[in-house]
Amino acid sequence: MTFITVQTPPTEPRAALSELTRKRCWRSCWTTRHPACRGPRTASVVPTSSSSAWALAACCHGISLSLPRSTGYSNSTTAPSRPRGRNLRTRTSWVPIHVRVLASLVVMLAIFVVMTVLVKVDTSSWTHGFFAVIIICMVILSGASTIFNSSVLGMTGSFPMRNSQALISGGGMGGTISAVASLVDLAASSDVTDSALAFFLTADVFLSLCIGLYLLLPRLEYARYYMKPVWPAHVFSDEEQPPQDCPNAPLVAPRSSDSPTPPLRPILKKTASLGFCVIYLFFITSLVFPAISANIESLNKGSGSLWTTKFFVPLTTFLLYNFADLCGRQITAWIQVPGPRSQVLPGLALLRTCLVPLLVLCNYQPRVHLQTVVFQSDIYPVVFTSLLGLSNGYLSTLPLIYGPKIVPRELAEATGVVMSFYLYLGLVLGSAFSTLLVHLI
Repeated sequence: MTFITVQTPPTEPRAALSELTRKRCWRSCWTTRHPACRGPRTASVVPTSSSSAWALAACCHGISLSLPRSTGYSNSTTAPSRPRGRNLRTRTSWVPIHVRVLASLVVMLAIFVVMTVLVKVDTSSWTHGFFAVIIICMVILSGASTIFNSSVLGMTGSFPMRNSQALISGGGMGGTISAVASLVDLAASSDVTDSALAFFLTADVFLSLCIGLYLLLPRLEYARYYMKPVWPAHVFSDEEQPPQDCPNAPLVAPRSSDSPTPPLRPILKKTASLGFCVIYLFFITSLVFPAISANIESLNKGSGSLWTTKFFVPLTTFLLYNFADLCGRQITAWIQVPGPRSQVLPGLALLRTCLVPLLVLCNYQPRVHLQTVVFQSDIYPVVFTSLLGLSNGYLSTLPLIYGPKIVPRELAEATGVVMSFYLYLGLVLGSAFSTLLVHLI
């Protein structure tokens, strides 16, 4: 006789166990070796609300228990029917995720504090040294930002899909707020030093707020459940019976302290199609934005109007793109088509390639090799930039939230980090090739 322990997410454990124990076969299997118990069977409990519990399932023929889903969690807990030789560790590196997140936030805050101080420092006597300091700060800041983004995206991979979607939409909101702040500064500020000081102080405040909120996150029962490590279910054999006489005894076997890190090959294999979509989507986006779109000028620039000169690029490029990108990301909260295994998603990603020549044939300046301007109206770059942002937001959010949900839950965090790697790879490739595209124009 084989007993399997299955950890359930926050749910109503008493109702689940009550329904399970009403099965006559289950009671017989527990007390005696009932003839109906042939071979291992499992009973699964699917996550719903906000407290944690353990459900015990017997190898009983025909038992299948599930509770209604209310959290959007898509990875149901499935217990293996045979013992495993070793357990799979869920952490993506030897550094715990909370250390990575907090350390990267502290490093970014320290860098921004240094930059804030340097705003009011006269650097005219040591320009070369100042340039070196700024470059070093930017390198450290970029590295810390990459670690933070990949760690947070990996962490939310263990949460329900709507939490991952909210995180990604938050990135679009940040871009929109930055574009609005830039426009306000452009219209109202007259001193570049005061503007820089205001921007850096804003960054200091928001980073401090992020650190405080992250420290409060483990206090939420909902977050504690999804942030704790997930392990494959342990199977008890005939010689290793589950505890019956001690109600407080744990229903899981001790965990090995030297478990290996998650295997990379299965994750890459399962996320190959979604990874291609992420890489290609961000490749196309960074290929033309902002290298091409930021250099598209108004055809009415000679009129001298502020809307066609000073505010044309900030409005039609940065604000419009970021707002459209935010809208595309937010739509995925209600509409999630095509699905993760659909071939339509890679097709839509490839279809975005047509936006490259469309933007190139607008009034991009200066032009050296390609003199033809096909679209002789300012409405065209507005439409093309809107399509670029909307398609980027919608189509890139789908694979990013699908990735951690098509693998076992114990691999969700590692898969989230892999998806962030796809994202950065697409950005790097697009930025590199954008230089070549600008040269060809």
